[in-house]
Amino acid sequence: MTWSGVFPAVTTKLKPDGTLDLGATQTSIDRLIANGVSGVIVLPMLGENASLTQAERNAVVSAARDTVAGRVPLLSGLAELSTQDAIAAARNYQRLGAEGLMTFPSLAYRTDRRETVAWYKAVANASDLPIMIYNNPIAYRVDVDVPTLELLADIANIVCIKEESGDIRRVTDLYNRFWGRFQVFCGVDDLILESLALGVTGWVSGMTNAWPAECVKIFNSGRAGDFDSVRALYRLMTPAFHLDTDVKLVQFIKLAEHLVYGAPSGVREPRLPIEGQELAFATTVIQKTIADLKKLSA
Repeated sequence: MTWSGVFPAVTTKLKPDGTLDLGATQTSIDRLIANGVSGVIVLPMLGENASLTQAERNAVVSAARDTVAGRVPLLSGLAELSTQDAIAAARNYQRLGAEGLMTFPSLAYRTDRRETVAWYKAVANASDLPIMIYNNPIAYRVDVDVPTLELLADIANIVCIKEESGDIRRVTDLYNRFWGRFQVFCGVDDLILESLALGVTGWVSGMTNAWPAECVKIFNSGRAGDFDSVRALYRLMTPAFHLDTDVKLVQFIKLAEHLVYGAPSGVREPRLPIEGQELAFATTVIQKTIADLKKLSA
């Protein structure tokens, strides 16, 4: 697998009755690939992993495998409570055809450094799949920081860090300590151009679900160092990118997909559809982005 490029965190589409809409999910994956993404990640937080049954997760990975059909790498999110469940999930997703794992910390409680290291070692040893560590201490209160990664550096199939601490200085700290050992991906949409300036090789993106061509353009231009040509586009899209960092990011990004190309916007409980001021605000941001992109391309 080449750990480079835009890897959207794919939303899981649902029918009006709340059941899986595998057809719509496959359509969205095909649309992403057609617009130039370098890989896809199903069952991320944005894919409502924790709200699905295991049978539903299996169905999503299998459907994604059939749609991707080897065109780009396919990763699965791995989000579990217990170590034994995480081990079983790693083996299961490899059997189903995933080519890599984006692995969350344990969702059971806030692990300390020793427990976090033990967790990731157990998952890594459970399969042959390469692992991207999902580092989002803001949401999950576990920071896989430089000292923690030092204790994981000898695990060969831990190969990538999705950096989502919110501190842009962390990218440079990771390169200074581990240059060449781990690939570093930006994990939030509204820090991608800044992260590219510091050398990240990839982007796990939410709003790419709605605007894949534009996000691929931002990434490729920034990766080539051509910041001048893409800065206006990045500024235009940043208000929508800010929605990726909100606790309601699943609702917001599904709404963006719905408004941009008609994808279903339903979410699985305990999430509820946004309404009132939240809906009005997000709709205004998304519709302005749509309008401004049309003006920019005119």
